[in-house]
Order: sequence, then structure tokens, then C-alpha cells
Amino acid sequence: MPPSAAISPSSPRSSELPPAIVCRGVVKRFYYYEHRTSSLREVFRRTLRRRPLHVRRPTFVLSDFDLRVARGESIALVGPNGSGKSTVLRLLAGIYAPTAGTVETRGRLGTVIELGAGFHPELTGAENVSLYAALLGIGRRGLAARYEEILEFAGIGDFISMPVKYYSSGMQARLAFAVAVSVEPDILLLDEALAVGDAEFRERSLERLRRFRARGGTLVAVSHDLESLGGLCSRALWLEGGRTVLDGEIGEVVAAYEARRAG
Repeated sequence: MPPSAAISPSSPRSSELPPAIVCRGVVKRFYYYEHRTSSLREVFRRTLRRRPLHVRRPTFVLSDFDLRVARGESIALVGPNGSGKSTVLRLLAGIYAPTAGTVETRGRLGTVIELGAGFHPELTGAENVSLYAALLGIGRRGLAARYEEILEFAGIGDFISMPVKYYSSGMQARLAFAVAVSVEPDILLLDEALAVGDAEFRERSLERLRRFRARGGTLVAVSHDLESLGGLCSRALWLEGGRTVLDGEIGEVVAAYEARRAG
């Protein structure tokens, strides 16, 4: 589809297309291991004694998670720390595999999920930009057409030629964000990406995200800056303890969440 024909979130045709994201009955368990068998000899001994090979207990569980996001829709994930917001983003990005259930995404993914995630610390910023673009299916010519724009947006100057291990966390996040939005993904996953950088960078980032939305991009964002999310997203999903509390219009969900926190 040419850019001029991109479907905006408000277009009636967008509802006729397959959804960009579908999660059905997703469960993700994380465990704390009190004992983990690590040798063949121990496997033999524990088997003879009818003891479990591993002794573990769940420390966090994302339970029965369902989500359907239409193409061109923008949704915010809200909730306290440890509620499962970042776990959902990592499941959507394919970083985590679900313990049960299914996760489906349609289209090219752009992710800014963790500071420096996907960057190799020993490679320079320029080398990491090329690597990230290649993983997203952007060839050399495509990257060359966007390269100067990426550098200008990231605003890290001569550090682009230095290994990423010398970058501050803010510099890493700015470069990751610049690449993610410049390669024109179909789905953009953001985890606290707007919390770094100065006010000027945040405003430029918000403007770029508005342009991404206007061309029909699908956005899933996590941030504790509820005001910024309200300006970007029309829908919100509130998570608490790995379960969905409320899914609806962002003003309604944020108001209910803030009322819970205040109470």
C-alpha cells in the first residue's frame, strides 16, 4: 500500500482489516528456583529417590491475558510497577514466549522496550544502527536514505562513532527511539521511551509519534507519564498483579486507575 493510501485510525476501512495484534488466553509464568538439578549424576539420584529434578515456585504470573488491537489503533498499558506491562510488551516483541496461549502480530515491529536492548555494547552506534535496521528488514539503500535523519533526531553527535558501552542511558534510548521510528514500522512498542531526554527531545518524540499515528501506525505504549499517554492514545488497558482490571477509553481508565491510587 503506498503511503498516500495509508489508513488512519479513524478510517472506517481500518475495521475491515485483520487486527494488528491478537493475544488469546496468554499466560506467562516466572519462577524462583529453590533447587535446580545441574548434573547427570544428580538426575539419577533424584530420580531413584523420586524427588523432583527442580524445586521452584512462581514469582509472577500473567494470567488469562486477552488483547485485540486494530490496525492504526493506539493503546496505553497502565498500572503499578510489577503489574505486567513490560511483560506484555516483551511477549508482543517475541522476546518472551508465552507459557500458554497465543500471541499474534501482523506487520513489521519497531521496539524501544529496554534501554539499549538489541544494541551490542562493543559495537559503535553506527554499527548498531545498521544491525537494528537489518533485523527489521531494511536494506543498505533504505538505511542510507534515513541515516542522516536518524543521527539528527538522536542528537548524539560524534558519539555515533563510539562503542555503545560508553553511552549514557539517555543516549542509548534516544538512538534506539530514532531508529525505531525512522524505519517506519507497522507496529511500534514503547516502554518508558518518553521518560528520557530533555523537554525538547520529548516534544520532538511526541510529534514523531503523532505523525506515526497519522499514517496509520499501531502503537502500544507503557509510561508512568499518564498525561503524555493521554495525548497519544485513545484506549488504555489497566493491569494489576498480572491481570486485566479495565480496558476502555483512555480517559475513563486513567481516571479509575488514579482514583484507586489516591484511595
